[in-house]
Amino acid sequence: MIESRKCQAAIANGGGGFEIDTVIVNAPQEDEVLVKMKAAGLCHTDYDSLRWGKPIIMGHEGAGIVEAIGSAVTNLTVGDEVILNWATPCRHCFQCKLGNEHICENNSPVVAGSNGYTEGHAHLEGTIWKGNPIERSFNIGTLSEYSLVKVSAVVKKSNRKMPFSSASIISCGIMTGVGSVVNSAQVKQGSSVVVLGTGGVGLSVIQGAKISKASKIIAIDINEERLQLAKKFGATHLIRADKNDQGLLEAAKKVKLLTENRGADYAFECTAVPELGAAPLAMIRNAGTAVQVSGIEEEITIDMNLFEWDKVYINPLYGGCNPARDFPIMESYYESGELLLDEMVTKTYVLVELQQAFDDMLAGRNAKGVIVFD
Repeated sequence: MIESRKCQAAIANGGGGFEIDTVIVNAPQEDEVLVKMKAAGLCHTDYDSLRWGKPIIMGHEGAGIVEAIGSAVTNLTVGDEVILNWATPCRHCFQCKLGNEHICENNSPVVAGSNGYTEGHAHLEGTIWKGNPIERSFNIGTLSEYSLVKVSAVVKKSNRKMPFSSASIISCGIMTGVGSVVNSAQVKQGSSVVVLGTGGVGLSVIQGAKISKASKIIAIDINEERLQLAKKFGATHLIRADKNDQGLLEAAKKVKLLTENRGADYAFECTAVPELGAAPLAMIRNAGTAVQVSGIEEEITIDMNLFEWDKVYINPLYGGCNPARDFPIMESYYESGELLLDEMVTKTYVLVELQQAFDDMLAGRNAKGVIVFD
């Protein structure tokens, strides 16, 4: 009989701070998997979780090793290496049946009307802190030495040579960026692509555009060091933006000069700056496609002239990810050398260095920072 485990986890207090403390992770029920975490990628959402107004085990990117499985789990065995998936599908709701597992109507933590967490034991009693159940960020809480999740929240990792640190970042940042290109926008070979913002997600969009064989990949950022990094990951042209360029309209003029005074075929917003929510529309040609990747949810004002004419604006979640389908595809891109993951991991940290990892992320020092576990 598998017993509960005591382990260390990063716990947000809901008011802006966090602590590293001991939690108890219970044994898996029939449809659950206990994962010994090996690595957890960091992104701005993890930092945002500090202010979600409730205690929560942090982290939503990760990879590890199956420690125990429930009686109904048939597709995994103890010892399997797995990548965790924060958009846990139920696989029987309207959207899941359409193939839109990333916007599951029952389990999504971000889709309006869903219950916002994985149903059952894994949420209610799976992890205990100070004698009470504690919720886990996006149903998985990867900034913990162990994570108890539904079996639908893990995908078996096939390439055992891929470092866990590299595998861990697939499960959000990489998938969001690459998926927005190949799944959501379906960028065509030979097309022109603009990427606004060259952080972890922006670099992933650039890699997706390269995988899609775009002819021009134009990176825009205010940070020269990040622009040079963008070149390493596939950008063909760089535009240093002025932070006072409202709506990036001056940068858009430079894009037009690079695209026969027409505008790009596709533009991807990856800055998470609400004021730039409409900026990709200024970058694209008539009948081009603008993609809002970074998840801006604030109210913004858009000049409708930017839509002229026949422009399409889409707001995909998680790059339209179907984890069982897409994670193996990401691994195949990695194996072929088309997707640089090892190079995306600028620095690794241990759990007690989480504050330093956040500081480095907020200062723009890393493409991706990753917490690693012994």
